[in-house]
Amino acid sequence: MAEKFYITTPIFYPNGKPHIGHAYTVIASDTLARFARLDGKDVFFLSGTDEHGLKMQQTAEKEGIPTKELADRNSAIFRSMIEVLGGSNDEFIRTTEPRHYAACQAIWERMAANGDIYLARYGGWYSVRQEAYFDEKETTVGEDGVRREPLGSPVEWNEEESYFFRLSAYQDKLLALYDSNPDFVGPVERRNEVASFVKSGLKDLSISRSTLKWGVPVPGDDKHVMYVWVDALTNYITAAGYPDTNGAKWKYWPADVHVIGKDIVRFHGVYWPAFLMSAGIELPKRIFAHGFLFNRGEKMSKSVGNVVDPFDLVKAYGRDAVRYFFLREVAFGQDGNYSSEVIVNRINADLANNLGNLAQRSLSMIFKNCEGAIPVPGQLSEADQAILSATDSLYVIARAEMDRQAVTKYLDAVWNVIADANRYFAAEEPWAKKKTDPARMATILYVTAEIVRQFAILVQPVMPESAAKLLDLLAVSAEDRSFASLGEKGRLKPGSKIPEPQGVFPRYVEPE
Repeated sequence: MAEKFYITTPIFYPNGKPHIGHAYTVIASDTLARFARLDGKDVFFLSGTDEHGLKMQQTAEKEGIPTKELADRNSAIFRSMIEVLGGSNDEFIRTTEPRHYAACQAIWERMAANGDIYLARYGGWYSVRQEAYFDEKETTVGEDGVRREPLGSPVEWNEEESYFFRLSAYQDKLLALYDSNPDFVGPVERRNEVASFVKSGLKDLSISRSTLKWGVPVPGDDKHVMYVWVDALTNYITAAGYPDTNGAKWKYWPADVHVIGKDIVRFHGVYWPAFLMSAGIELPKRIFAHGFLFNRGEKMSKSVGNVVDPFDLVKAYGRDAVRYFFLREVAFGQDGNYSSEVIVNRINADLANNLGNLAQRSLSMIFKNCEGAIPVPGQLSEADQAILSATDSLYVIARAEMDRQAVTKYLDAVWNVIADANRYFAAEEPWAKKKTDPARMATILYVTAEIVRQFAILVQPVMPESAAKLLDLLAVSAEDRSFASLGEKGRLKPGSKIPEPQGVFPRYVEPE
């Protein structure tokens, strides 16, 4: 049986339209999911929307529409964004679904049965944007007289009756988790941040609201709805079939990795494992928090308009180019910048000039000089063997990087060899061998076509459409496009007919 791989994006909060941060999470998660599928794993990839909470209710009231109508409308936009970005998710979950209400109430009852939920009154500094309470020492009052939490959203004093989760009882268990499994939260600076927060002392967590009606009702007390993080985080087990732990999809739990933004690492790295420990449910294997993307401030181009809109970015630069740019330009896990100029430079240098140029030049020569078929190679030179060996070695390197969500390092490794391949092709000068040594020309062209085949297979997770076109030009069959076909065992068959080459990675020219 194939190895299971369960990956999730955070579920997105649809009180507004998607922005580039949402798109970044989807692109990275989808790339990890596609890589695992090409690696022969049985993948379950989840995304969705988190539709309850005070912000949703307030936004709907401002627009003068029912909250469910707002949720339906904006959730559909997020679903559309994932499709536009090429997302291959197996499910899209909404927290307003009946199955999710059942899962939330079931985990609540398990935590209550464990003695970890109690009713009390609560007062604290509450951020509507973060859907969280903050200690006064975590807040600061600005020159404008507004008190804000660490990420900058305003907080107001709020006091109400609330159910509490005994988070304080899990301080030592959580610290033991981080010590015994240092990879539970990544990258390392996020793990340190989470561990530091827990070491500073955990207070019990307010997990219900009596002043809000838009949410999952608390079992046995309809005056309260669940606080958004119990509701939101539970989606990951709802989608796996919880509370039916005998169902077909429960085989995917625990999740292999929750991919999130670093702004919600506390909720995933502290609250979520504590809830699961309380309910007696196995913990996810890893939580990986990526950084923020910052636009340098200039307008990207006339054709794009609002740069933070993922739909406009894809329309301007193309789906695969946008996917490639953000994963290659910004070290995954760190913060990074983007601008129109940097996107165009990356597209033209890496895609058009490097991979695209290598493929187009070599395949055009094969089509014109080898009767439109993969040539028969002769004796391999040291240079031939060196570039083939470097290409054959890429899968092991890529797999090791992707096993720890180092998406950018996987791409760096591939493009380093692509650069070497361009140098190989230029140094060997197959065009000069056409008359003087046609057998040598055929060997150089065979070697180049073979390494292009492997590059195309390896970049499928990031650029599925472009890679498919490249593999079509090499006449590689659908069943020979997985990672199992990489290396010597999948070599191109001499004599195989190829179609007339077409450019796969055109240069980007800014519109007038």
